[in-house]
Amino acid sequence: MIIAIDGTLASGKGTIARRIAAWYGLPYLDTGRLYRATGVAAIRAGVNLEDGDLVAAVAASLDLNDFEEEDLRSAEAGVAASKVAVLPEVRAALLDLQRAFANQAAGAVLDGRDIGTVICPNADAKLWIDADLEVRAQRRHKELTASGDTITLEDLTQQLRERDARDASRKDAPMKKAADAALIDTTHLTIDAAVDKARSEIDMILARKD
Repeated sequence: MIIAIDGTLASGKGTIARRIAAWYGLPYLDTGRLYRATGVAAIRAGVNLEDGDLVAAVAASLDLNDFEEEDLRSAEAGVAASKVAVLPEVRAALLDLQRAFANQAAGAVLDGRDIGTVICPNADAKLWIDADLEVRAQRRHKELTASGDTITLEDLTQQLRERDARDASRKDAPMKKAADAALIDTTHLTIDAAVDKARSEIDMILARKD
């Protein structure tokens, strides 16, 4: 069974995806982590984030063990991820890795921005997770400041707005809701309520296919 969970940054999709994977006993992949790691590695190597071929070479040689979690959760890593994710060469370099993970015998849960539309268009269940921009900015700001980041809420809100636009308008695999994905708006939901709703939607989708 493959479950595709897409959505915007700080909408709660990562937490929902992890809990869904645990509930159904499936392997889990945060595909955004691949792009954050690629962006961070490219910066460390002094590679221009707009050079598709060079960044793709970085992506192809990634070792996620080279990164501490805080390195990948910073605001800088998020911006870098969004920039390298628009490069067709980078997306191609990471495509097979993601599909191989999804198609393992046990199935899998993957979260990202193009899982249900590009990586796993035939997934057994698809969710689109979203929330109001201001709420997402507040959530992300709280997370970053707790880890010592000094970015202001105003700057972060603008970063999220720009990232949404960049991710949704990129030519290759834009961020968008799959036509057959169930929408979950977490603006006014606790994480437990959002997970319960996600589980309910998945069960309904699977029941309709039986």
